[in-house]
Amino acid sequence: MDQLLRVINLSKRFGRLHVLEQINFEVYPGEVLGLAGRTGAGKTVLAMLIAGLHPPSDGDIYYENRRLPWPFQAHKLGIGVIHQEPSLAENLDVVSNIFLGHELGWPGPNKLLKLPNQWRMYREATRVLQQLEANFNNLDEKVSNLTSEQRQLVAIARVMTHPAKLIFVDEPTVLLSYSYQQRLLSLIQSWQQRGISVIFSSKNLEHLFAVTDRIITLRKGRQVAHHRTDETSREEIVAELVGTSGHQQLTPAIWALDNYYRAREQAEKLRHQQTLLEQNLVERDTLNQQLVDQLAEQIEALDQANMALQAAQRRLMTEREQERKHLARELHDQVIQDLLSLNYQLEDIESSYAGNPNLIEEVEEVRTSIRLMVDDLRRICGNLRPPTIDSLGLGAALQSYTRDWSERTGIEVNLSLDANLGRLPEPIELSIFRIIQEGLSNARKHAQASSVEICLKHTSPRTLMISVSDNGRGLAQDFDLATWATQEHYGLLGISERVALLGGRLNLQNRPQGGMILQVEIPHPRVGATIDSFVV
Repeated sequence: MDQLLRVINLSKRFGRLHVLEQINFEVYPGEVLGLAGRTGAGKTVLAMLIAGLHPPSDGDIYYENRRLPWPFQAHKLGIGVIHQEPSLAENLDVVSNIFLGHELGWPGPNKLLKLPNQWRMYREATRVLQQLEANFNNLDEKVSNLTSEQRQLVAIARVMTHPAKLIFVDEPTVLLSYSYQQRLLSLIQSWQQRGISVIFSSKNLEHLFAVTDRIITLRKGRQVAHHRTDETSREEIVAELVGTSGHQQLTPAIWALDNYYRAREQAEKLRHQQTLLEQNLVERDTLNQQLVDQLAEQIEALDQANMALQAAQRRLMTEREQERKHLARELHDQVIQDLLSLNYQLEDIESSYAGNPNLIEEVEEVRTSIRLMVDDLRRICGNLRPPTIDSLGLGAALQSYTRDWSERTGIEVNLSLDANLGRLPEPIELSIFRIIQEGLSNARKHAQASSVEICLKHTSPRTLMISVSDNGRGLAQDFDLATWATQEHYGLLGISERVALLGGRLNLQNRPQGGMILQVEIPHPRVGATIDSFVV
């Protein structure tokens, strides 16, 4: 990858004072380079050199493989600089300072000057300041009347409004409160994600380790170390800053530095909380605050109770499904088999008394009753636990169930299944089967429909849409969710509970051509994913 910036043997002297000596580093596109150094290490002077504000005494700076001559205008090259002490035009307002030197507008008559578009600049300044979460009462206010923090926010906004490939951030957090410091760190990360390179100068090692890819340590104007951030430690950087490697000498320095920044961060947090509290007390009196606190506690208690009820409902549905499965097996393996065995015995009796027509007729009637009982029991077993769902899956179970249900009720059923339905986790398949089962029962008992259409299709790889529509009476105009139980719509109520526990959505509405459509959209994991959180 080509280097965006390369600094070669850069030095700066003011008279006999050597501020920077033989500095060498490079910056790549989309990289965050950190500069660690104590006060007087030369970080700010380096920012001035890269900003083109001072010429170097020795050395060169290459930008996009081109040597920079002095003087140069950094912003025209795509270099933005956020200085430790913001340099603003004191007699201009906030918007004018943000766009100073790159105003938005139309070309003038001589094409050298622009005619400023004040409305457009005001709108853009508002947008950028909202990104910073900075609040200004009046953007027409002169910056000379702003606080130090507000002035720094204006300087940051100025860099954000001008396209940049490289941004030098020189200790701006000194003037920023805790919340804005965190916001600036987030901005640096977002710049990196957009491919913008950043040189971040800071005495706060926590900030450097949070956002940088590499760290250069400066001490007394000299470059003493160069590390990849992931391959060094705060202890190593501190040792370089204080110029010692002895453990006994290093430990007090690290302890003091850690305690300083922790105390400062805690103070910033407390100041931020105090500001929020003061704003809150202005908006509300003490009584209103107490009411809000009580309401919050009640909402939290209701949330906990709701979560407990949902967990209990999940356990109840799971246990009920297990009981259904057990009962279906008992009926099939025990009761039906006993009835079939009894039928075979009656068949033997019928053969033995072939000469007694009256007895044979009575035995045949009993055998017919037993066969009807076996058919009823098999249908009950199918309702309790569809026999094909375990071995062949949801699609086969629905095809078998809807075919038998249509023959039994005389209601036409059209079933449409997604070609890529495949196998889903067992709890999801059972839940879908129960939803369709209850939907058909509702169409027969309440809608008095003559035909039902069922459709299962994927609306996304992890979302399934289930629709059950009929040509029946439809929903009453005053149909209300809260009255489902009193109106004996227990099936629809059960569907709503299942959908809620699955994290899905339920929609009931009347069709224009008559009848009702029930639509359920539920999320589901990929087959093989963990399904403990789903219910049956």
